[in-house]
Amino acid sequence: MHELSIAVSLVEMAEAAAREAGAVHVDVVYLQVGVLSGIAPDALLFGYDVATRGTLLEGSRLEIETLPVRVYCPDCDRESDLPSPQSLCCPLCGRPTFDLRGGDELELRSMEVSVNETAPA
Repeated sequence: MHELSIAVSLVEMAEAAAREAGAVHVDVVYLQVGVLSGIAPDALLFGYDVATRGTLLEGSRLEIETLPVRVYCPDCDRESDLPSPQSLCCPLCGRPTFDLRGGDELELRSMEVSVNETAPA
């Protein structure tokens, strides 16, 4: 289950950013995961709960946005999202295309944090 090691890395990165921002707790982490990333969102959620124990993220919520496969079609000269990752054909003209432009992402997009309002700036 490589999702646990991904969750640990995500928590380390998010905690470092939160501490740098002066946060006392991370409430929500927003993550984008492409369908071709090889990451199982349910396993990542489980790993996240384990990885956050004893950190500023403990008790926080992980919000995962799943991103579709995005391809470029030279015939249509357009990028399009595929309705299914199993079909690497342009959804507009039906031509096979292997020019992948998205779908393998793993990106920490943002966080909601709590700060200590009484601490000196």
